[in-house]
Amino acid sequence: MAATEHETVFTYGAPALKFGTGASDEIGYDLTQYGAHRVLVVTDPQVAATGWPRRIADGITGYGIETEIFDGVHVEPTDVSMQKAVDFARGTGPYDAFVAIGGGSAIDTAKAANLLTSNDGDLMDYVNAPVGGGRAPAHPLKPLVAVPTTTGTGSESTTVCVLDVLSLRVKSGISHLRLRPTLAVVDPRLTVSQPPEVTAASGMDILCHAAESYTAKPYTEFERKRPEQRVPYCGSNPLADMFAEQSLRLLSWALPAAVRDGSDLKAREAMALAATFAGLGFGNAGVHIPHANAYPIAGQVRDFHPDGYPGEEPMVPHGMAVSLTAPAAFRFTFDAAPDRHLRVARLLAPDFEWPGDFADHLPAVLVDLMRRIGIPDGIGAVGYTESDVDSLVEGTLKQQRLLATAPREASADDLSGILRESVTLW
Repeated sequence: MAATEHETVFTYGAPALKFGTGASDEIGYDLTQYGAHRVLVVTDPQVAATGWPRRIADGITGYGIETEIFDGVHVEPTDVSMQKAVDFARGTGPYDAFVAIGGGSAIDTAKAANLLTSNDGDLMDYVNAPVGGGRAPAHPLKPLVAVPTTTGTGSESTTVCVLDVLSLRVKSGISHLRLRPTLAVVDPRLTVSQPPEVTAASGMDILCHAAESYTAKPYTEFERKRPEQRVPYCGSNPLADMFAEQSLRLLSWALPAAVRDGSDLKAREAMALAATFAGLGFGNAGVHIPHANAYPIAGQVRDFHPDGYPGEEPMVPHGMAVSLTAPAAFRFTFDAAPDRHLRVARLLAPDFEWPGDFADHLPAVLVDLMRRIGIPDGIGAVGYTESDVDSLVEGTLKQQRLLATAPREASADDLSGILRESVTLW
C-alpha cells in the first residue's frame, strides 16, 4: 500500500438493532440465536424498581435460559462500583451472555463485567492511557444485549465504557471494538418513567453526541493509519453525518416535548430514535471538547445533588456535564467548520433568529434550549468557580482520545477560556 499524507479510509461499526414498542419482549428468543444458556442481567436499583428487569428476565427464562440479576449498578459508575459487578459476575458465573437494562451506567457496567470475565487483569489495566494501562482485550467477549431505559448515552451502540476513577478524581473510560454490544434492543416503553430532569440531561447528551460528531475533525484530515492502528473514533464522515442530522431534526421538537410531558409517547419514541441515530453516528465519528470537559466536571463534583437522580451522593449527570461547556466550546471551534456549526443550529431551531455574529448562532440556540428544559446555568450552578478552572483543565487534558477529534486543536489556555466562559451561561 502506497503511503499517503492524509487518511483516505473511514470505518463504520454498529451492533445489530431491534427498535420499537414490544422489542424487549423478544430478548429471550434473541439470546437463543447466540446459543446462550446462562445469562447475567445487569441493572440498577431504580430501574429494578420499575419491574422491567424482572419482566425481561422472566421472558428470557421462558426460552429455557437460566438468568441471574445483578441490580447493584451505581448511577455514574466508578471503578469501585464496577469492580463489585465484576466480582459478582466472577463469583456467580460463568455466564455465556449478558443483558444490560438501564441507562449508560448499567450498559457500561455490563461491558466491564463482560470484559473482565472474558479476559484476565484488573479494570485499571484496560482504562485509557494516561489514566490507566490502555491494555487491549486479548480474547473475544461474550454476547451483550443492551436495553436502554434512558434516551441519551448511546452506550448501546458504542465501544466505550465510562467510569469515575475515585482515587484520581477523574472520569475516564475503556475503549475497544470488542466492547460494543452485540445487539441493541430499544423499546420506547422503557423510557416513559424517566423524570423530566433525567430526560433533559440525557437529551442534551444526545444533542452533543450528534453536534460533536457532525463538527468533529474530518477523517480525511487525520494522518494515514495502518490497519492495526485504526480506532473506533475516526472523525466526521458521510455515514455518521447522515445519522447526526436526522438525530438533530428529531430533537428539535421531541426534547422539549418529552421534558414537558413524559407520557407523550410520540415524543418518547422520537427521543429513542434520536438517541439511536446519534449513537450510530458518534460511535464511529467520535466526540470532542464538550465531552472531554465533562469528565472532570463530573469527576471533581463536591456537593451538587441534581433533582430526579438518586440523592445519596453528589453528582453531575453526564449529559448535564457535557452540555454546560458546549456553547463556549462550539464558539471556539466555529472557525474550523463554520457551515457545519450553522447547519447544527438550523436543524435544532429552524425558526430561531439571531442577529449577532455567526459564531454565536449555535451557542445562542443551545443556551435558549437549555434554559427552556431546565439545565443549570453553567458550571457555576453545579458548584464550580473560576478558582477551579485550572484543576478542570488538568482533567480535560487527560482526555486526549477525545481532544484528538476536535476540529480545532485546543491548548490548556484555550480550554481554560472555554471553562471560564462557562461559569455562567445567561
